[in-house]
Amino acid sequence: MARIAGVDIPRDKQVAFSLPYIYGVGRPTAHRVLQQTNVDPTTMVRDLTDDEVSRLRAVIEGELLVEGDLRRQVRGHIQRLIEINCYRGSRHRKGLPVRGQRTKTNARTRRGARRTVANKKKATKK
Repeated sequence: MARIAGVDIPRDKQVAFSLPYIYGVGRPTAHRVLQQTNVDPTTMVRDLTDDEVSRLRAVIEGELLVEGDLRRQVRGHIQRLIEINCYRGSRHRKGLPVRGQRTKTNARTRRGARRTVANKKKATKK
């Protein structure tokens, strides 16, 4: 199994579809990297030579912001918004949608599962 940027990429897939398992590498970026390194996108990962893997690793780890560094950068951007007390930062702090979506209905993904509040039982008449 090839290990690039601290991620084991699946051996039983083509390289173009295995590279997106790395956080920060999508399909377009994967194709661009494969063109840069002259690796055939349809090659299975298990069939890559050590030279090809090292070229891929050099480009991905050297030129791209991936995995932990990218996660740290995104977290830092969100933290900066929270610290400067802007509207977007307050939405992040409250765990609500940030980009203007409606919240009266349809904000379940961002707000989490519904928490039901139990009603008091009515007294029964005799």
